[in-house]
Amino acid sequence: MDREKRLIKKIKLKSSQAAANELISKYYKEIYAYVYKQTIDKELSMDLTQEIFISMLKSINSYDENKASFRTWLYKISTYRVVDYYRSKYYKYSSNIVSIDDYDIYDNEDIEITMEYKQDIEKIINIVNRLDASTQQIFRLKFFAEYTFLEISNILQISESTVKTKYYSMLKKIRKNFEEEQNEQR
Repeated sequence: MDREKRLIKKIKLKSSQAAANELISKYYKEIYAYVYKQTIDKELSMDLTQEIFISMLKSINSYDENKASFRTWLYKISTYRVVDYYRSKYYKYSSNIVSIDDYDIYDNEDIEITMEYKQDIEKIINIVNRLDASTQQIFRLKFFAEYTFLEISNILQISESTVKTKYYSMLKKIRKNFEEEQNEQR
């Protein structure tokens, strides 16, 4: 039995805080990076990552290693949490209020590039948020977590061809939306 499985067993059977801390430490940076790529907001990413690990601990008894690896299961929880955030009333309200303080600006970076990148990510997220939950999950797992189509099909328990079809269809929608915006700006 590997270390990760022993930690999960200790958490399930003994509610071991030390095991929970070790398991969280192992995945914290990876999950935080996954969330940050989607929000481009340090504080929000930290909050969502914390919520993801709380959810993980609350539902760890339902984790079945025969269905998926722990990492895969954790990414599924993470994806659902991010999708839930973007569907929330709080996000819809706060996205209407943008402050220059929200932008992470560093002396050695070009402020225009930083702002354009953040705006592009926000446009993509806004397009993705209008899609059904399954399509959002496919996009987030492929684009932000860099999973393969096969891994995504295993996580979501749908065929690999369905995953590919939805992903490429979504990319067409995103490109079309960007082209329409550029044409409107001319």
